[in-house]
Formats: sequence, structure tokens, C-alpha cells
Amino acid sequence: MVYTLVCHLEAKDDDSIEKIKRKLIEAARVYRKDKETVDWFVMQDVNNPRKFSIVERFEHESSQKYHLENPYWKTFDPYVKP
Repeated sequence: MVYTLVCHLEAKDDDSIEKIKRKLIEAARVYRKDKETVDWFVMQDVNNPRKFSIVERFEHESSQKYHLENPYWKTFDPYVKP
């Protein structure tokens, strides 16, 4: 059994879609290497390209700490949060 998080985000406007897509692809490459991370999937809605889902799979709930301690988080979180 693994601990799974599902995150949803939506681009503010159509001009932001490609920027977000590139950032999510970059983040997936980084976060897949985190200790105790099983996988980090990114998907884009086929009906509304502004909507994305991220499925984060960790060995344990406590494994998130490695994800949040990754230095990349400081650049990724502010980028997708607003």
C-alpha cells in the first residue's frame, strides 16, 4: 500500500498553459527522484487544457517530508500557488 495525494490546479488564463505544463514536467523529473517517492504523475484535462492533476505516490505518509525538504520546492510552490 502507498500513500497517494491528488492535487488539482488550473491555469489562470490560456497564455499560462504552456508555462505551467513545462514547469510540471520539470517538477516531475525532480520529484520522482525524491527518497521514498514511488512516482509523481502529471495529467492535463483533455476537455479543458487549463486544468491539470498531479498524483503523488509515496511509500508512507511521512515520506512527504522528503518532498517538502527538496530545495526545488521553494521554486515550485510559489510558481503554482498563485
